[in-house]
Amino acid sequence: MTPATQRSISDEIARIHASADPGETRTRLDFPPYRSSLLRHPTKRPLVVDPEDVELAAPVFGQSDVDPTEADLTLHPQGDPIGERIVVTGRVLDADGRPVRGQLVEIWQANAAGRYVHKGDQHPAPLDPHFHGAGRCLTDDDGWYRFTTIKPGPYPWRNHHNAWRPAHIHFSLFGREFTQRLVTQMYFPGDPLFALDPIYQSITDQKARDRLVATYDHELTTHEWATGYRWDIVLTGAHATPIEQEADDA
Repeated sequence: MTPATQRSISDEIARIHASADPGETRTRLDFPPYRSSLLRHPTKRPLVVDPEDVELAAPVFGQSDVDPTEADLTLHPQGDPIGERIVVTGRVLDADGRPVRGQLVEIWQANAAGRYVHKGDQHPAPLDPHFHGAGRCLTDDDGWYRFTTIKPGPYPWRNHHNAWRPAHIHFSLFGREFTQRLVTQMYFPGDPLFALDPIYQSITDQKARDRLVATYDHELTTHEWATGYRWDIVLTGAHATPIEQEADDA
């Protein structure tokens, strides 16, 4: 089968957006331009299970409490990672603007060359031996999180011919147990790949898509050290951050 072209994918996106209901802010689970969503999106109602049984098989992220150094992805005993050092910070809030305290926030991302430390990522971009691409922290009493990392690069994926994903960082937020997990992506302002990306465009409302894009913050930027980005996460309500409801593309 001949792979789709970027032009045909963009035309599909435009047709779907034109027929979408105004103000549709949810992420579409079945979005044909995002080819694998046709096979991966849920087609049946979720099963009700005992959450305690699920937690017995849940992942274990460490044998100790979250350490503050885990929020700095640039720390490596053998050297500094390659790329633009950035600080990403923001607040986790509910629909009424109240802070969500003690929230476990995890991130993972590609390196500056656009490659993940993952066996499934074998495209010809270099791995950085000083960058593992994952971190975590807890929000403070005012709902703030903060990470120091490297700005990720865009990367190719096999949705269609010459397909490239905009640079992004994956965010995961856990509630009181492992069965309460939300996953989303944070993007960077002005990325020329936004209009071409069917994952980003699977949210048909522009204002909702905009809520996935961080804001450059010069007050957060540090002299001769790192540029700064601000990105708040709203969990519920009309201005909630769009959430992924299926496996990501990485």
